Amino acid sequence: MTEYALYLESGPRRRKTMVHVLDLVGCIAQGPTTEAALEATPEAICTYLRFLRQHGEAVKPGATFTTVVAAHVMDGTWLGNGDPTPGFDPDFQPLSAGDLRTYLRRLSWMQADLSESIRNVTPKQLLAEPKSGGRSTQRILEHVAESHGVYLRYLVGKVDGLSAALRAVQQNPQALPSALNQVWQTSNSRLEILTETERSQPIPHGQVTWTARRALRRMLEHAWEHLLELSHRLDKTVG
Repeated sequence: MTEYALYLESGPRRRKTMVHVLDLVGCIAQGPTTEAALEATPEAICTYLRFLRQHGEAVKPGATFTTVVAAHVMDGTWLGNGDPTPGFDPDFQPLSAGDLRTYLRRLSWMQADLSESIRNVTPKQLLAEPKSGGRSTQRILEHVAESHGVYLRYLVGKVDGLSAALRAVQQNPQALPSALNQVWQTSNSRLEILTETERSQPIPHGQVTWTARRALRRMLEHAWEHLLELSHRLDKTVG
C-alpha cells in the first residue's frame, strides 16, 4: 500500500493551512485550519491521480493509500499560501533529469488544460468578476502566468521573450489563449535545457533559498490550484 508523506505549512495556531504531497509533486490540499486541510487531503490526492491517469500516466486512482505528516512548518511569513520561507527538506535535493521530464510533462498538461478551459469563453466573460467577489478569469490567468514567470526568473534569471509574452497576456483578452501558450512555450523551452548545475545549485533570493526542485514544485502547485479554481467556476471537470 502506498503511503504519501505530507508537508504542511500553516499560520499561527494551525489556522490557514496548505498540505503539499511531495510524492505527487503538484498535488496540494487547503483548508482554513490544519484539521480541515488534512481532512481534504485524501480527495485531493484522488483528484490529482485521476488527472494524471487521464493524461496517460501509469497511476491507480482507485488504489488504497495512507498518509503521514512528515513536516509541519509554522515559522516564517506568508504561511498557508504555498511557499513557506524555510521550504521543505526535499526542496533542496538535486533535481534529476528524469524528474525534470516528469514535472515538465505534468506542467504541460496543466497549461494545456488552462488554455483549453477558456477556449469558448467570451472576452466579456473573461473580464467579469464573480458576484461573490474575487478576481475575474482574466486576472486569475494573468496571475498564473506572472507567478510562473517569477519562479522561472528566480531559477535562471532573464529569459528571452518571456517579458513580451507576459505583456501580451495582460493586454488583449481576445488573444489570451495564444498569449498564454507563448508564455508556456517560452518557459518550457528554457526549463527543458536546465544544466546539471542549474538542477542542483541553491540560489539565495532575499530570505528564501531557491532550487530547481523548489521552483518546479511551485510552478506545478500554482498551476494546479488555479486550474481547479477555474474548472469549478467554468463548470468543467478536472480528473
